[in-house]
Amino acid sequence: MPSELKPAVLPPTADRLAGLLDPWRARAPVWEEVFIGSFAHAGAVYRIPRYRFLGPAAGHEPIRLGVFAGVHGDEPAGSLALADFAAALAGEPARAAGDELSLYPACNPAGLAAGTRGNGGGQDLNREFWRNSAEPEIAILEAELIAQPFDGLITLHTDDTSEGLYGYAHGRVLNEALLKPALAAAAALIPRDERERIDGFCAQGGVLRDCFPGVLSAPPQRRSQPFDLIFETPGHAPLDLQARAAAAALNAILAEYRGFIAYGQDL
Repeated sequence: MPSELKPAVLPPTADRLAGLLDPWRARAPVWEEVFIGSFAHAGAVYRIPRYRFLGPAAGHEPIRLGVFAGVHGDEPAGSLALADFAAALAGEPARAAGDELSLYPACNPAGLAAGTRGNGGGQDLNREFWRNSAEPEIAILEAELIAQPFDGLITLHTDDTSEGLYGYAHGRVLNEALLKPALAAAAALIPRDERERIDGFCAQGGVLRDCFPGVLSAPPQRRSQPFDLIFETPGHAPLDLQARAAAAALNAILAEYRGFIAYGQDL
């Protein structure tokens, strides 16, 4: 990796969560803010927010996409990327024509507040989905995933052991077709991880086809599965550069999927 990619020093602090979420109200005022659930831990109440934006009509049913970040509390780059992404769309809403975007920048609010990978109970939430978990964040997010008819899911993560950008395509052709241009767009800022084995899985050009069980995903019982991508930035890159790379990846995925839908309508 280039020598200028220095580790981002982010010591845990109780103010981190507020610092991540405050910019939404100032920078993305046209987004609808709701809280999909709350829970108490160690004498404090934590809430999981959703920010929704309905783009201008485009002559078809809205493309409903859910983008998730902050599942691990020590990975703030994804949350910051969503704030930048939302602010950009607020200033140029035509870029989201035909889209209904739901962004979840703080899936693990207690972990984000403490700067820890796990939640308040020390659990890795990204191994708990659809496994009868007792964690309150999982119950809230699973209910949301069941209630929302998403056409696509994108989850943003950071890997402090990676050598560059990579992503999980879950062995699906459409996922891989969307992930490749996302990696290419983000690689203008941070190189991709070109190793043949990443995170214990076989990889090619930064694309992994297998994944860990229990990660955030659509309900297994859903008949028509949405596209489902996990995008990873390297934890040793500067935080602002990670956020910019993840935002570039999001823009590429949306553009590519919109083209896919348009092509399908012409068939």
